[in-house]
Amino acid sequence: MSIRDALELADGEGLDLVEVGPNQVPPVCRLLDYGRFKFKQNKKQKEARKISRSASRQKEVRLSPVMSDNDIETKIKTTKHLLAEGAKVRVFVRFRGRQHAHPEIAMKVLRKVAEGVATVAKLEKPPGMEGRVLSILLAPSAQQKERDRQEKSAGATAPGNPVAAAPAAVAVADGDNEIEESA
Repeated sequence: MSIRDALELADGEGLDLVEVGPNQVPPVCRLLDYGRFKFKQNKKQKEARKISRSASRQKEVRLSPVMSDNDIETKIKTTKHLLAEGAKVRVFVRFRGRQHAHPEIAMKVLRKVAEGVATVAKLEKPPGMEGRVLSILLAPSAQQKERDRQEKSAGATAPGNPVAAAPAAVAVADGDNEIEESA
């Protein structure tokens, strides 16, 4: 169809003639409402940015080498809550002053946290020193995601619908030794 005929047809229907395939021979054009087309395109781009932003969420939980067991339990609950929201969690121990001379104490604290969240998390990055910080990275386990999906679809309190959960394993590296704990 000639360009003039296509423009007349588009004008007659109150639409725009939009070139969608400029590199083809002959070029491909469509009759459509250009304003609506741009609106839908922008909406898709915003949604894609929103999804990519939420997918890369990472939260942090800070610990100290000299924490009491009750404080560690509180941090474990916080970590479980963040993992349930779908965020990756970086758990780190910051050394101050002479604490840097005893990294094994911090490893014990990190091991307690890793064991505490073993049912809902998998270890994505083993313990590593970054300056004065010893950290691990935890991600929600596939089993936790499956449980969340089942609870949403079937309802958490539906009678006769038990949600089966297999225990997850968390491996914590302690120097040259790797210790695997399962819940």
